[in-house]
Amino acid sequence: MNGLIWIAQILLAATFLFTGASKLFAYERLRRTVQARSNGRPMGISRGLAAFIGLAEIAGALGVLTPASLVPDDLLVRLAAAGLALIMVLAGIYHLRRQESSAPAVTLFLLALFIIVGRWPR
Repeated sequence: MNGLIWIAQILLAATFLFTGASKLFAYERLRRTVQARSNGRPMGISRGLAAFIGLAEIAGALGVLTPASLVPDDLLVRLAAAGLALIMVLAGIYHLRRQESSAPAVTLFLLALFIIVGRWPR
């Protein structure tokens, strides 16, 4: 079971490192892609908010990869996964308001929830 949870942690961290970096370093390309996908509707997120979200995603991804030897009882891993789950709840609301699919946000939320439950002390 521990191996499966580590695979989930690596998948979650890789996803959020990639999306966080794109929000931080490639905002204009991200903005053009979102607008093209939504028939020219503006993205609705400022560059500053995108940078904040990107930093939070990168911090959460690094927190999810923290080894248990640094923080007892995997507390940092669970807190980081909870933060990423909260970001996904907000992302799901954002996508639903834009009448877009929120399936990726729901999937990542469930993956973060799996990590929280899997790393809960017994």
